[in-house]
Amino acid sequence: MNRHTIVIDTNVIFSALRSRQGMSYALMSQIHRQDIQIAISVPLIIEYEKVLLEHQNHLVFSLEELTDYLDYICTIALHHKIHYLWRPILKDPKDDMVLEVAVAANSRFIITFNKKDFVGSEKFGVSSVTPKEFLLFLERGVSS
Repeated sequence: MNRHTIVIDTNVIFSALRSRQGMSYALMSQIHRQDIQIAISVPLIIEYEKVLLEHQNHLVFSLEELTDYLDYICTIALHHKIHYLWRPILKDPKDDMVLEVAVAANSRFIITFNKKDFVGSEKFGVSSVTPKEFLLFLERGVSS
């Protein structure tokens, strides 16, 4: 079994918590799988928390539930300290932060809805894919 290390952009986490209908929810419902390993950093978790709390009025979760969800992600994810900052590579510094985690984790994938924001990540062997594209990749059993 191949294990795929992924970095999940904040927009995917938010979307998954906003609706059970989409591919974000489908992806996040499978993060416990043995063939998926999420990579995070402290700044990335802080970004998740900031966005979720800022937009909590668009979600049906209490502060405690959101905190528990982020704690769960922290429990199952690989934690990476970023020892280098080669910014700017991408247009948005927050996207550079996501790319730095992907590079540190030797991840092939950043899961995002904003693929255009990660143009340039391929220089580091990292592809930006949507949740649907990644789930199709897993379904096909493509090796890494």
